[in-house]
Amino acid sequence: MEPVTTEHIDGEGSDGASRSVIDRAFTILGTFQGGRVRQSLSDISRRTGLPIATCFRIIQRLTEWGALERDGESKYRIGLRLWEVASLAPRSVGLQRLARPFMQDLYETTGYSTHLAIREDTELVLIERFQSPRRAAKRPLVGKRYPLHATAMGQVLLAHAPLEVQEEVLAGDLELFTPQTCIDRAALGRILADIHRNGYVISDRQVDQVHTGVAAPVRGADGAIIAAVSVALTQDDGDSKNMIHLVRVTATSISRALEAAGYGESRD
Repeated sequence: MEPVTTEHIDGEGSDGASRSVIDRAFTILGTFQGGRVRQSLSDISRRTGLPIATCFRIIQRLTEWGALERDGESKYRIGLRLWEVASLAPRSVGLQRLARPFMQDLYETTGYSTHLAIREDTELVLIERFQSPRRAAKRPLVGKRYPLHATAMGQVLLAHAPLEVQEEVLAGDLELFTPQTCIDRAALGRILADIHRNGYVISDRQVDQVHTGVAAPVRGADGAIIAAVSVALTQDDGDSKNMIHLVRVTATSISRALEAAGYGESRD
């Protein structure tokens, strides 16, 4: 097979402003999110804004390598080889493996959706969740990114983020999801200070009008906060304050497991 080059893919004639083949390939792969598991060629072309011929050539190469797979209906999905590569990412997979037994215990004890997230720049990335199929929620989705300012896990991660990250988030556009979403920068700053003091946070219907989140920080082997764990309750589930102890115990148990495994290093 001949090597993939920008010249091969951008054969329409480059004017110096066209995106590289790598940028285009990443854009194509990035369309497989938000619940989009299978897509047609025309779907991908429309969502990326790439010409369908260019899109087809890049998808062919991605399929040959194994990053994408084509099913019997000529639709594409993420390929096994890309999953194999992603499984080597220590920040998500190792943490997920060590945390899963404690998360499952929290879920089985409470019956409430249980989540684990890490911070990536100014967003959180959900890396694991347990939830009842009878009470399935559309969000949060594993692998999906969310803003830090509204969710309980996001506020925990933001509270323990470097100062420059906090300043960037507080200076940016704080999206209003519900009337309860805290978009007042001074009030949000006080919430972050309370998290440091109390070791947990309750986010009451800040993302939707149904769920209240209770979250606590998870520490790596060196003591740095590397993740957050939470439960999500509905208004019919009772007092969220009753969940504080269980969530904190789970976070502590995960932290001890990470310490025993030597997992986690401080990030700049």
